Amino acid sequence: MPKTFKPGETAPRSGQYEIVGPRGGRTGIERTVVRDEPLPPTKAPGQRFILTDPTKTK
Repeated sequence: MPKTFKPGETAPRSGQYEIVGPRGGRTGIERTVVRDEPLPPTKAPGQRFILTDPTKTK
């Protein structure tokens, strides 16, 4: 299972973060987040983020 991040946590890397449900089910909803910025709120309680597509530029 990939590492998950809570809404409001600082993003460790820039890229596309997908929202996953409380039991790990993927929603297909992605958000673009820049490194060191907070992750946005989710639509339902218990949801988290996983990094699905990190940015390839430095």
